[in-house]
Amino acid sequence: MSKKFYVHSIPGVALSTIAIVLAVMSLAPVQAQTYTGVLTWHNDNQRTGQNLAETILTPANVNPKQFGKLFTYPVDGQIYAQPLYVYGVTIPGQGAHNVVYVATENDSVYAFDADGLTTTPLWQVSLILNGGSAVPCGATGACSGISPVIGITGTPVIDGLSGTLYVVAFTAESGTWIQRLHALDITTGAEKFGGPVVIQASVSGTGGGSVGGKVTFSAIHESQRTALLLSNGIVYMGWGTFAYAPWHGWIMGYNAQNLQQVAVYNDTANGKRGGIWNSGSGFAADIEGNIYVMTGDGTFDANTGGSDYGDSFLRLTPTGPNGLSVADYFTPFNQAYLSTNDLDVGSGGGMIVPTQTGSYPDEIIGAGKEGMIFVVNRDNMGGYSSTTNNNIQTVTSSSNGFWSSPAYWNGLVYYAGSAGTLSAYSLTSGLLSTTPVAQSTTTFAFPGATPSISANGSTHGIVWVIQDTGGLPKGGPAAVLRAYQATNVAKPLYGSSQQGTRDVLAPGTKFSVPTVINGKVYVGTQTELVIFGELSAGAAN
Repeated sequence: MSKKFYVHSIPGVALSTIAIVLAVMSLAPVQAQTYTGVLTWHNDNQRTGQNLAETILTPANVNPKQFGKLFTYPVDGQIYAQPLYVYGVTIPGQGAHNVVYVATENDSVYAFDADGLTTTPLWQVSLILNGGSAVPCGATGACSGISPVIGITGTPVIDGLSGTLYVVAFTAESGTWIQRLHALDITTGAEKFGGPVVIQASVSGTGGGSVGGKVTFSAIHESQRTALLLSNGIVYMGWGTFAYAPWHGWIMGYNAQNLQQVAVYNDTANGKRGGIWNSGSGFAADIEGNIYVMTGDGTFDANTGGSDYGDSFLRLTPTGPNGLSVADYFTPFNQAYLSTNDLDVGSGGGMIVPTQTGSYPDEIIGAGKEGMIFVVNRDNMGGYSSTTNNNIQTVTSSSNGFWSSPAYWNGLVYYAGSAGTLSAYSLTSGLLSTTPVAQSTTTFAFPGATPSISANGSTHGIVWVIQDTGGLPKGGPAAVLRAYQATNVAKPLYGSSQQGTRDVLAPGTKFSVPTVINGKVYVGTQTELVIFGELSAGAAN
């Protein structure tokens, strides 16, 4: 049956004009849905960790009486990746849902109803192929970090325009170790763009493991720990080491629409080590597409014309024959000491802060195992000097170092170092306070914690932290979700251990980061996804 359209006259508008508009509308394609939510590690590509649109959770209702565990979803492996969240996803045959996406070390990806409206996954896919399995940790020598198997560790990233989730899975297949990049439809979990693709790469170099002037990526030596980054249509990811030498720090980039490799970078191609792992952080990116990376212990010779950048901050641009090139860098004056004593600069990730007043408007902040917080000028990073640090500011902080990344809100920078407190530093005209303006009374054991922020713009700020209580690599005591008043972290609001067994978590995972959105907090553990919120808003499954 044909459809009839009735055009009524509009005062002052000719019918011919209306007809033309309708004709254009009939020819125009329907605009695809743009998905929103928490689509990447720590909420944004600047890695600030802040959700400024949280209107439900406030310091007034986040307390042990009104706030707690709502429901849980069991999973088939440990959750090291941060949960991601998308509003209003239409799942075929199941209607529209707010969806939380979870990846496990058993190489599974789950889509759950984020509000507890179902008790089973909306969909679940295994990324294990060819009769293989997730990789036994003993094969990598890394059982002290992740046990018993290693599969998906780096946090995926979601493209809100195409509705695609990108994730790297590690599998064992008939004695072969393979890492693949998958592109999954967020509505079904189906593979997209001809994926998955096996991750392979080589660069010119004479460094560790080189053969005939080439250094080749080795899946069994390289741990894909960093969260994925989607920037200007390219999906970037980084690698450090599991345990076995030789290893290097690798970064690769793939076209988000066809999964073709467009960028390869090795930070110690003529040397060794230099792992890029960042305790699970994702690379920071600016609006121009520059990528900011912090590297681990390894060879450094860039100051003498070489190309090795151990223990450094790097600004990489998507140019050059390999698709990435170093445009600028900063290396601490004591790099040789840091490298010799396993004091990685890149044990945490960098955070781009909002534009500052003063002499240095464009800054990135990061810290490593030595316990120094570095404030670096992104426009002129400072290079290397053997006698002094040529960055904006170096603040002596955690005596036990950092295996974590900062968060930012309303002129405050938050850090939780290893065996230290949650500390807030003021950031004024681009300079950090030299001591914290507030500290928690709680001490966070190794490896510390990476905080997240929820707020309604510049009000109702809350700092959320998952406290690891020594449950690694497998089993152990429960993790603890903690919340603090963001304007003064000396004031705790909530702890999941405060109400007996009501809110107790399963054992936690190293470097775990909570996801806070739409009145709920999502926490990954070794056995399940746990969802917290206002107790009147839901009941336990």
